[in-house]
Amino acid sequence: MSNPSPSDLPQPTPTPEAIAPESTGSGKARQLLGMKGADAGETSIWKIRLQLMKPITWIPLIWGVVCGAASSGGYVWSLEHVLVAAACMLMSGPLLAGYTQTINDFYDRDIDAINEPYRPIPSGAISIPQVLTQVWVLLIAGIAVSYALDLWAGHTFPILTALAAGGSFLSYIYSAPPLKLKKNGWLGNYALGASYIALPWCAGHALFGTLTPTIVVLTLFYSLSGLGIAIVNDFKSVEGDRQLGLQSLPVMFGVTTAAWICVLMIDIFQLGVAAYLISIHQNLYATLLVLLIIPQITFQDMYFLRAPLENDVKYQASAQPFLVFGMLVTGLALGHVAL
Repeated sequence: MSNPSPSDLPQPTPTPEAIAPESTGSGKARQLLGMKGADAGETSIWKIRLQLMKPITWIPLIWGVVCGAASSGGYVWSLEHVLVAAACMLMSGPLLAGYTQTINDFYDRDIDAINEPYRPIPSGAISIPQVLTQVWVLLIAGIAVSYALDLWAGHTFPILTALAAGGSFLSYIYSAPPLKLKKNGWLGNYALGASYIALPWCAGHALFGTLTPTIVVLTLFYSLSGLGIAIVNDFKSVEGDRQLGLQSLPVMFGVTTAAWICVLMIDIFQLGVAAYLISIHQNLYATLLVLLIIPQITFQDMYFLRAPLENDVKYQASAQPFLVFGMLVTGLALGHVAL
């Protein structure tokens, strides 16, 4: 059964967040980054295409490649390695994350018409054929770069191509019916966490070293913290999710309980990684990781747990830098063991 169109649904009173701001320098910048509350006045098709790709979301994938290169123990500071790593970041961020965000906006056009009607597709700023062309160009380019990286690394089995293809398929079933994993708060958010942490980390590791089951399991475990981060993004669209029957965690459990689930996932699984580092005698790195978790807990109490709907963006801006630096600390610890 197809999703109901927005006109079939009871329309909520527009909130300030659901109304595009006036054309300002800040609004233009937010639009190009693909952030909520973007300016709706842009007419350049290339800037609109960039907004669909949400550059703000590329950062964790690019960082994941850095962490993977660090954990491999095989990365050296040479021009060749820098260029190859940059190509892997291009594949993970602008190309495949851009593909993921574009296809997600395509399948979310009904819900965006409720929550963010100023976004490119529901506002009519870009046509459906143009969107689909962008999806295919980004997907094919991402797979092509992954295959070229496999050739450079001399892989007998094209592991990077497999990771790129598998991640792209996961992105498709996350957004597209009939599976549409995002309809389920647990499956959808874990798929998102794994895509943003485990896949780019494994790609960076496989590019410069040997991808082992231990690294795969550890990054998937770390992705459970990413599940918590993904839940934060659900608080901005509770009303639209409820109307369209999407079972996000704030819809399933209520805002307060979902906020606690979110922060516990973020903290507990990072502490689990710290415990693993202690078990392999990387005590200094484990201590650094714990010290980076403490500010996250502080910001959770200051902002997110007290008012998750109002402070979700403020919390992410304050706490996530500590999480991503913790990822690098973990990568360096694993790379130290691999040497």
